[in-house]
Amino acid sequence: MHDRIIHALETTLAAANVPGAVVVVGNRAGTLAEIAVGSKGPGGPALAQDDLFQIASMTKAIASVAAMQLVEQGRLTLDDDLGPLLPELANPQVLDGFDSDGKPVTRPAAGPITLRLLLTHTSGFGYEFMSAELTQWRPHSPANPGTLASINQPLLADPGTQWIYGISTDWVGRAVEAVSGMRLGEWLDRHVTGPLGMADTTFAFDDAIKARLTPLHVRTPDGGLMPFPIHFGGGADAEYHGAGGGLISTARDYLKFTRMILNGGALDGARILKPETVAMMASNQVPMPAGRMTSNLPGFSSDFDLFPMMDCGWGLGFLINPVQGPDGRAPGSLAWAGIANSYYWIDPASDVTAVLCMQHLPFGEPLTVEVLRAVERAVYGR
Repeated sequence: MHDRIIHALETTLAAANVPGAVVVVGNRAGTLAEIAVGSKGPGGPALAQDDLFQIASMTKAIASVAAMQLVEQGRLTLDDDLGPLLPELANPQVLDGFDSDGKPVTRPAAGPITLRLLLTHTSGFGYEFMSAELTQWRPHSPANPGTLASINQPLLADPGTQWIYGISTDWVGRAVEAVSGMRLGEWLDRHVTGPLGMADTTFAFDDAIKARLTPLHVRTPDGGLMPFPIHFGGGADAEYHGAGGGLISTARDYLKFTRMILNGGALDGARILKPETVAMMASNQVPMPAGRMTSNLPGFSSDFDLFPMMDCGWGLGFLINPVQGPDGRAPGSLAWAGIANSYYWIDPASDVTAVLCMQHLPFGEPLTVEVLRAVERAVYGR
């Protein structure tokens, strides 16, 4: 497997003009492979297996686990209105177009926002880079990224009626903070990443972190890459810890998290969730196809559909492929990704999980997705 993955990376990274990647693979028993190929940017130093990455939306699964810990404790419920806990979510409004002067028109949502709807991305919240309507709305309610004001936005659909990828998980994190009385990072340190030994997973963005961080790059019109020094999180002292995308981690650290899920909620003696909770998170919770996304900002993200030939489901934090994937993963596997082209999957039926970390934009370029597909084929020996 090790040699197959190296060959897959060397071939596909060159074809995609991506400078480097880190891959880790494991199963219930332990780590099977750790591989770093290439550099930390064009002409940069060689990548190492312990280099840090902005894992962006791979944060969502970790925050979802934190919320489900509080569900287990009876401190959060999946289906109650979150308005009493988070007043910003009371009486939600749906964006219903714009008037003749270009001002937003909203109407009351047909129902409340619940934790289950947030975890499944059926709350109605979206992302501006995927919604022309939200892009048009934002100048009427300007807010700096990473502030609480930036996640106070109208819904794009009534709760429970559509799968829309967006800021829902940021509100999951706010619910964790409201119930626990802790910053999200503190809860994770005490109850998730800390017990799992994920010492390099953090919301911090200090000089020590920056020194180990793989630089972010963005694609240029000629197909090259140039530095793009933005930070997807607000840092440890931000107004809120971004459950939707604020963590920095290593591929090695994230494999500990995915192996915990693979093991039904426990790893190396640390019990994070009950097996029945993990089983619920890994079961489809939505009645509509999930995981298909269109971009309103192509320099930031391409259109994305990991399984274009199937209607995927969504659990409480994960994409679920209902049938055999084309590159090896079995039905019922869990997966998602981060905007800077980091990816993971968890395949309980095959007892394997893998993490692939790159660090460039736009997300989901076809040739970059082929890196993921080639790694998957190498893992399964295809």
